[in-house]
Amino acid sequence: FVFELEYSKINVAVTSKYFYIMKLDYIIVGLGLAGLAFVEELIKAKKTFLVFEDDSQTSSLVAGGVYNPVILKRFTPVWNAKEQLNCALPFYSKLEQKLNITIDEKFIIKKSFKSIADQNNWFSALDKPRLVDYLDPKLDNQNYNGVIADFSFGNVKEAGRIDTAKLITAYRSYLESQKLIRLERFNYKELSIETNTLTYKDISATRIVFCEGFGVKRNPFFNYLPLNEAKGELLTIHAPELNINFLLKSTLFVLPLGDNLYKVGATFNWTDKTSEPSDVGKEELVEKLKKVIDIPYTIVSQSAGIRPTVSGRRPLVGVHPKESKLIVLNGLGTRGVMIAPTVANALFNHLEEGEVLDDEINIYRFKHLIKPNS
Repeated sequence: FVFELEYSKINVAVTSKYFYIMKLDYIIVGLGLAGLAFVEELIKAKKTFLVFEDDSQTSSLVAGGVYNPVILKRFTPVWNAKEQLNCALPFYSKLEQKLNITIDEKFIIKKSFKSIADQNNWFSALDKPRLVDYLDPKLDNQNYNGVIADFSFGNVKEAGRIDTAKLITAYRSYLESQKLIRLERFNYKELSIETNTLTYKDISATRIVFCEGFGVKRNPFFNYLPLNEAKGELLTIHAPELNINFLLKSTLFVLPLGDNLYKVGATFNWTDKTSEPSDVGKEELVEKLKKVIDIPYTIVSQSAGIRPTVSGRRPLVGVHPKESKLIVLNGLGTRGVMIAPTVANALFNHLEEGEVLDDEINIYRFKHLIKPNS
């Protein structure tokens, strides 16, 4: 009798696994900056959802998190910088209040000039309408202990840093407390696409949004998209004599973290597809740092991540050309902190309000690459 009773309990548990279906508006795969920003749109609109996250992508966790409206290599404006900052800064401010954390640190970026020609290019850039609000016309000729700078500095305003690791960790805890996230790998083979809905295990949903970073390369629905993986490595150093409170941009960047700690980076490696720190990356950063500071320091840690990048530096946003329930939000690249809130909002309005996506971000620009049997 006891055996039959236990068998009955097991049978009920097994059958309930298959007959209890959770009905949702959205499934979200991935909780980097893209997934987080889209989830916030769903919460604001009171949509139901569940997030799947497996820690396979680390770019948002190890990113420098800097927002900067100017491309300092060429002194040109970042794409839609003003619009992105107007959306992003209030977005992160609300998250600070919601999660009771501090993640936004504002600072000046000082660009170290390497020549008189470099200075002249800076002054030429001041004539560009989209840069005039961000570039200081007065050069900084001050000497900063330990900083190598023979041709002064140019100051970039309206810049700062979002502590992405702190944000994503806190946001995950928030979703866990609400039972809105499953910490497991999403299995594409278990996704069933039907006429009016899609099902995945015990979930029935209207749409699924893939925010997987470079993990989209193994996604059978969107692996046709021309996403490239660029490995980036960073060092955290301890330099008590440096004592700067600005982001120094030179051959690489030196970002103050407090307590005499600085984040230094970053490398771009197009061949190494691993997320593990490497000796090659460390050596490259150390060699470049010799041209930026000339005071003693110790290396505290090294981190690495894979950036999802796209030719033309525009993200991948939109609906699958053949399956309207399958959505992608990806390819934010090195400026994900700035871009994520804007494109997440644009995607949500496209799906729910029928607003047209900007051709520059819409994946339909790559429709010709899709395979016939995909």
